Amino acid sequence: MLSTGLPPGAVPRLERPGPLRDRVYEALLELITTRALQPGQHLVESELAGHLGVSRQPVREALQRLSTEGWVDLRPAQGAFVHEPTEEEADQLLTVRTLLEAEAARLAAAHAGSPGIAALEELCAEGEQAVADEDVDRAVALNAAFHAKVMELAGNTVLTGLAAQVDRRVRWYYTPVARQRGRQSWIEHRALITAIAARDEQRATELMREHTEHTRRSYHERDAS
Repeated sequence: MLSTGLPPGAVPRLERPGPLRDRVYEALLELITTRALQPGQHLVESELAGHLGVSRQPVREALQRLSTEGWVDLRPAQGAFVHEPTEEEADQLLTVRTLLEAEAARLAAAHAGSPGIAALEELCAEGEQAVADEDVDRAVALNAAFHAKVMELAGNTVLTGLAAQVDRRVRWYYTPVARQRGRQSWIEHRALITAIAARDEQRATELMREHTEHTRRSYHERDAS
């Protein structure tokens, strides 16, 4: 096995238009976010280049950018490694996420119409099916899509922009606890949809705050589960 240890089928195809260095960056960031590349894992330029079918130069540029953004640690004489988040880092980000998501839920309850609620219900049904199928990767992706939809229904572009800045790290932290949260997470989503549909801003705020706090606690308790 190569030292990068990528699971079969994990490497995305680089078919989107745009500068190669940006496409390589997006591919590596996706592999890190989904934990196909695990925290602490050694990232060898030549092997990553081989996986992605590119030269080492765009990989090197992507790793530099990922290092600047805190996804990768560059260690002198050792190379690049996927960053290992501390408990404090995770706690700070998930706490900020709670604040943003709770306000988004309140605004969604104030503004969402029937099409938006129907979209939430469809995402929830798909998420429940992913849990039933034990498809963790799909459940994580659908969880992100559900929260993004709530944010969209809030109708506040500044709030959406702030949420986008933390979205990928939220996915990174959520992946290890997705199986643990499992069905309960989607039960909480169902309750949130009911509050939004009823235009109950206070209830929607409370439910989202509780929901995101459950995820934060689950992350910190993951090693004991």
